Amino acid sequence: MSAEEKLKELKINLPDPANPVGSYVAAKIIGKLIFISGQISMNENGQLIKGKLGNDLKTNDGYNAAKRCALSIISQAKKICNNDLSKIKSCVKLTGFVNSTDDFIEQPKVINGASDIIVSIFEDSGMHTRAAVSVNSLPLGVAVEVDAIFELK
Repeated sequence: MSAEEKLKELKINLPDPANPVGSYVAAKIIGKLIFISGQISMNENGQLIKGKLGNDLKTNDGYNAAKRCALSIISQAKKICNNDLSKIKSCVKLTGFVNSTDDFIEQPKVINGASDIIVSIFEDSGMHTRAAVSVNSLPLGVAVEVDAIFELK
């Protein structure tokens, strides 16, 4: 099943791809790789999902925030592929950053939100390598930021 068919089956509407707010591009193709800049956690209404895991937010809140980051990643990938997700061969890597307290240790569970949605949509070709990193702060106070690398066909 194609990624577009999976999106329809799962009743997922991708957010509009956000334009960069700094001196960078949202996505860049180098050879057969697409590099997607870090996407921050925003809800369905475009509002920032803010907070610190282990203090303001629980692991499940972070999981859902990471899922939203992954949907933004897919939206950026679709945009740079001229609205054609079939050009994507595989997801190579995700790097997830979790705004968390010093004693919070469930960063991998949080970033599973991004991993699970990528695999749900791209199936076997969505299996990727990954890092889940704790940070003491993220831009605008968001809970999660995730970047990605995809391989083109």
